[in-house]
Amino acid sequence: MGILQKRFKKVGEFFNSIIEKPLLTSTIVLVLVSILVLSLSMPYYVSDFNTFIIQVLAEAHGMIFDIAVIGILIFWLNKNGETRQRIRTYKDEIDDFRLWESEEAAFRTVGNIKRLNRHKIHEINLVNCYLPRTNLNYVNLAGSNLNSANISQSSLIESNLESARLNQTNFENSNLNQANLKSAYASGANFKDAFLIKAYFENAFLIKANFCNAFLMEADLKNCYLMGADFENASLYKADLRGAKGLTVEQLSKVKTLYLARFDEEILEQIKTNLPELVGA
Repeated sequence: MGILQKRFKKVGEFFNSIIEKPLLTSTIVLVLVSILVLSLSMPYYVSDFNTFIIQVLAEAHGMIFDIAVIGILIFWLNKNGETRQRIRTYKDEIDDFRLWESEEAAFRTVGNIKRLNRHKIHEINLVNCYLPRTNLNYVNLAGSNLNSANISQSSLIESNLESARLNQTNFENSNLNQANLKSAYASGANFKDAFLIKAYFENAFLIKANFCNAFLMEADLKNCYLMGADFENASLYKADLRGAKGLTVEQLSKVKTLYLARFDEEILEQIKTNLPELVGA
């Protein structure tokens, strides 16, 4: 009995070693099935080859159809499913790192944002995310929700934040040069010490936003809502504020410069009368 057990054990180990190698297993199965099918078909090869080959060719055409239609369709469905799963994983990881204030959380979140962008996903939930000192240049976050996120000391050059929710978001000391913030909701946002050169804000909601010491040279602020916005010591050189709503001379009295800035005629006359030193060279 001991000898038989050892032999059975060896056979079992040999069998396991084969099935652990998918390519070898497939080859063995192919060889065995081929031998069986060819053996059973041999009488037809000899006695009625012409009729038999016609049936073989008909089956071959069916196989081609299966590969071309069903195979490709299944491949596409599997690929699409894998893509959706990856997208779900990236979003789940962003949720996992939300409210975690660490460099690792910030850089992992940025990585997931860029991966989602590669899948053409730009409406991302980043509420309360911690993203200071990160590189978000050229990212597309149009329509995203970044309310109360911390994106201070970061780089967002030419980033797309069109129609994004940026209420109470912290961009202090960040670089948003040439960023697109058209129609963004940024009430109470902190742009203190931020670089916003040629930033595009048209139609944005900037109620009570903080632009202290900000660089807004050539920024487009047309038709923005600026009630209560703080422009203390901000540079508005060549900025376009035509059609701005809620903007007062009092708000502009503490800016660094308004040289070549554009305003509606009514407020421009008030500026020339009350703040002539700011519109001069």
